[in-house]
Amino acid sequence: MTTRRSLLRTSLVGGSCAGLGSLGFLSQLRPVTGQEATPDPAGVRLHGEIEPLVRVLEDTPRERVLEEVAARLQRGLSYRELLAALLLAGVRNIQPRPVGFKFHAVLVVHSAHLASLASADTDRWLPLFWAIDQFKSSQAADVREGNWTMGPVDEKAVPAADKARAALIHALDRWDEAAADAAIVGFARSAGANEIFDLLSRYGARDFRDIGHKEIYVANSFRTLEVIGWHHAEPVLRSLVYALLDRSGATENPADADLPADRPFRANLERIAALRSDWTAGSRNHDGTTALMSALRTGSSEDASATVVDLLGRGVAPASLFDACLAASGELMMRDPGIVSLHASTFTNAVHYAWNRCGDDATRRILLLQNAAFLPLFRGAPKTARAPLDALEPLTPRASGPDALGEIFADLGSDREAAARKTLAWLRDTPDPAAFAAEARRLVFLKGTNSHDYKFSSAVFEDYHAMAPGWRDRFLAASVFNLRGPSEPDSGLVGRIRAALGV
Repeated sequence: MTTRRSLLRTSLVGGSCAGLGSLGFLSQLRPVTGQEATPDPAGVRLHGEIEPLVRVLEDTPRERVLEEVAARLQRGLSYRELLAALLLAGVRNIQPRPVGFKFHAVLVVHSAHLASLASADTDRWLPLFWAIDQFKSSQAADVREGNWTMGPVDEKAVPAADKARAALIHALDRWDEAAADAAIVGFARSAGANEIFDLLSRYGARDFRDIGHKEIYVANSFRTLEVIGWHHAEPVLRSLVYALLDRSGATENPADADLPADRPFRANLERIAALRSDWTAGSRNHDGTTALMSALRTGSSEDASATVVDLLGRGVAPASLFDACLAASGELMMRDPGIVSLHASTFTNAVHYAWNRCGDDATRRILLLQNAAFLPLFRGAPKTARAPLDALEPLTPRASGPDALGEIFADLGSDREAAARKTLAWLRDTPDPAAFAAEARRLVFLKGTNSHDYKFSSAVFEDYHAMAPGWRDRFLAASVFNLRGPSEPDSGLVGRIRAALGV
């Protein structure tokens, strides 16, 4: 039987890496000695089989790391092993504070993985190689900013298995970093992935510091662990808990203060008790989506949360309310393209994933209300007077067939609103967006220069399939306000990657 591992190796040899045998210049690279591959006893230890590869990513200079990895792929390194090493190198070497900026090298790993899975065989390795280069850039930034490295576990402070969960909750509630670090280790060694995810996803959506990155980290770290194996979880969870306790410079302990970033959560803890016991049993309802969209468009966080409670009480399904959250994030991107609006989309993607995976009813309630409460905080003052998303009118492209898609992406360089309207018309006539997504990803590979290109596109193409038919096309049309166009300059990295792979 063909396994995923064998399939990926076949793709590597027969597809994008067919020319690896001619990489004679790799002989110029010095070998990695046994001493160099031995972990520093003062640092966090990883599983023995992955430690040498992590050290290669950590210690090889940026200008040579792609060639070094390519050589190891030629010798049989698997996709999963490379993905694991990439995540672990990031969590060990890059401080997750703030939960963004240079730490995007970790946050983007799962998005790069999704882009790889959706790519043609000839391009499948490009996102991971891009992420490796991103890690090296972030590693250098971390060195300039103090050279943070995850330290060893304080084994004496790790609570017993039967006390670990309560100790972690207490530490997170009190924003106690040292106690939380020891407690998550005890919890990771005694509990299963689902139980840990349910708890941490609640804290990921607790506060608006880092504009949603905390929940994004919860979702993306667990999703990557599902691919690489739970035995790698401990250092990842330690990094995650440290990130969840980022105060964004606040000198007061949030547990003892009334800070704006924490107010929606505290109010929503009271609201969730008012939800009916069968709150998930409602029907999908277009009018319910429109009603929440209106609150998200002009109301406060309190208005948005109260509207969710009201609509659930009237039998509107949570799916319709997530339709509104996703559509509202797309509308924000139309009205104010930029980094804040982008995170409204990636945060909602993370919450939606967590809501679907989570088994704890109270956590699912708070996730939905927090998603709605946070979107007005992303909103700010619109910079354009564009029509609302549900009023966007389709515009038939001048070209037809495959050329219509080329016309749409060409418009990204001059008139993104026209591109959005043409996308809406194209989707009306082409119900399957696969060709659109493939072209958008190709342009991200060629033109992308930062992690947000991968995070945003992976989130949008995933969420499209979860939305009701009446909203999904408009949501995807709005995405063109943050996609790459063919007139933008190539990133330059693709040439380096292809050279390293010998293609």
